[in-house]
Amino acid sequence: MANFLSQGQVCSNGTRVFVHKDILPEFVEEVVKRTKAIEIGDPLLETTRMGALVSRQHLEKVLSFVDQAQKEGATLLCGGEVFVPSDPKLKGGYYMTPCVLGDCTDEMTCVKEEIFGPVMSVLSFETEQEVLQRANNTDLGLAAGVFTRDVMRAHRVVEHLKAGSCFINNYNITPVQVPFGGFKMSGIGRENGQVTIEFYSQLKSVYVEMGDVDSLF
Repeated sequence: MANFLSQGQVCSNGTRVFVHKDILPEFVEEVVKRTKAIEIGDPLLETTRMGALVSRQHLEKVLSFVDQAQKEGATLLCGGEVFVPSDPKLKGGYYMTPCVLGDCTDEMTCVKEEIFGPVMSVLSFETEQEVLQRANNTDLGLAAGVFTRDVMRAHRVVEHLKAGSCFINNYNITPVQVPFGGFKMSGIGRENGQVTIEFYSQLKSVYVEMGDVDSLF
């Protein structure tokens, strides 16, 4: 939901994934297994979970992020390669395998910059205070999410996340009646809901007196 929706070409995708160190090995094993099983191909088929990227130039850009991440010390856990579908009619598409990067740090390019492709950067953390500081240490603030069995903790964390849309145990859900927009460099104003009409409206105040007007002087 958070990383590979629309081949990662979604502005709200959660490309930085902070995982507590106690569950990191188990998480990585499971996410790699599930990522490898993602069906790539014709987006018109119900079984397909990933289609092609928008252009050759964008595909090359996304792959360059993967290469740069490895040069900076990240571990390529799966994917990150050009994918050639077996279906002849899809040969002209710009496909790649969904990528998971491990051993990522906050200073890496893949963590600091928006890739806009199917790349997940996994980072570990130890404390709630630490992960909040690191999650907020960015010029962007469109969306963030928390996955936990502790609902009280989830609401406490969300309260301090500097993001316009926050998800708890789900992600990339955008009902038309709920405002959508970001903090910081992630834009101004909101889409969806009543606040959108208000944002695009210019208020005008008109004062009318229907009776006689007494002179004040």
